[in-house]
Amino acid sequence: MGKYVIKKGKKIHFVLKANNGQIIGTSESYESEKACTAGIASVIKNAPAAKISDTTDENAGKVSNPKFEIYKDKKGDFRFRLLAKNGENILSSEGYTAKTGCKKGIDSVIKNADSPTVEE
Repeated sequence: MGKYVIKKGKKIHFVLKANNGQIIGTSESYESEKACTAGIASVIKNAPAAKISDTTDENAGKVSNPKFEIYKDKKGDFRFRLLAKNGENILSSEGYTAKTGCKKGIDSVIKNADSPTVEE
């Protein structure tokens, strides 16, 4: 099982780590720890039900929120973001050189969504 790690600094954010310690996704910055924990709760709630929207495939159909949105960044790497039912970005991935890696990252978020929260 993975874990959510709350990172405190000027602002607060969390990362979702896989069992092997690798970061699967990173949240936006929050003003308070309460808002940060609400973001974690949103991942737990939305990830298992989210469909995949692949914006790199022109033949892909429209998918409603919550969803994992696959896209290409400026470098040409594949990335995903988890969007809540209201369209807010909850979690974003690192860049992957191959779409298959990106999809495995999405699978890992779903697999680890119900992980415990810790502070480092």
